[in-house]
Formats: sequence, structure tokens, C-alpha cells
Amino acid sequence: MRKIKVLVACGAGIATSTVVMKRIEDLLQENHISADVQQIKIAEAVSKQEGADMLISTTILPTQYKIPAITALGYISGIGADKLDQQILDLARSVGEED
Repeated sequence: MRKIKVLVACGAGIATSTVVMKRIEDLLQENHISADVQQIKIAEAVSKQEGADMLISTTILPTQYKIPAITALGYISGIGADKLDQQILDLARSVGEED
């Protein structure tokens, strides 16, 4: 499985994305998925999506992206966080197996 690149975005690229980025790093590491996780502002997502495998956002997605995008508000609210974990793991495994 190749190393994947994950973009984690929030409105300002500071507060909520920091919390979510740490959770995603831990989740992927615990499941032996090698990843480069980068924290960004949602406004940067379009320009930074090239070369990335997925986008995880703590805010509403303002547009469509070329890469799979997941809205991760459940990590902030605590509602559905386990389902989000599984969704991210499934996607990470899927894109990590692609050439």
C-alpha cells in the first residue's frame, strides 16, 4: 500500500482542523496506513488538491473537488464519529491500493 496524502481543512486552517488532523493522523497510524496529513484553509483546497488523495473538512464544502471529499462535522459534534472513522479508513485503503 502506497503512502497517501490527506488534506484536512476548516474555515481558517487553524482551530477545528488541528483537532481533526490529530485524530486522523492517529486513526491512520493505528490502522497501519502511511499518510502525509496536511492542514489547510478550505479556500486553499482547490489549488492544493492536485496530488492529494482525499479532503476532509470541518466546514461545508463550497464546491466540488477532483478528489474524494468528506465533511467531518461529526468529529466536532461527537455525533457519528465512529462512522466517520470507518468512512475515512475505507477511503484511505481504497486510494492507497490504486496505482
